[in-house]
Amino acid sequence: MAEGLLVEVESESREKLVIRVRGEDHTLLNILIEELNRDPRVEFAAYSQVHPLTGEYKFSLITDGSITPLEALERACDRLKALFTEVLNQLNAALASKQ
Repeated sequence: MAEGLLVEVESESREKLVIRVRGEDHTLLNILIEELNRDPRVEFAAYSQVHPLTGEYKFSLITDGSITPLEALERACDRLKALFTEVLNQLNAALASKQ
């Protein structure tokens, strides 16, 4: 990540959040969208690349109003953090058992 992560809010309401993301790519955004779409309170989560030659993406998130988009995003990040922690724990256990 040469440029560093930059997030700008384009628009925000109780049910909708639109942001622009620079400095990250499909790797991060795909997994985040997949996790958001597992939440039944999320009605829509997607992103698009603004232009193929730029590293800028437009990220849109709409909820049913029972939680804010920011809350949905925080919860998705928490679930992903727990998942990655479990992956590391299992990997460490597997490596330790081979020694």
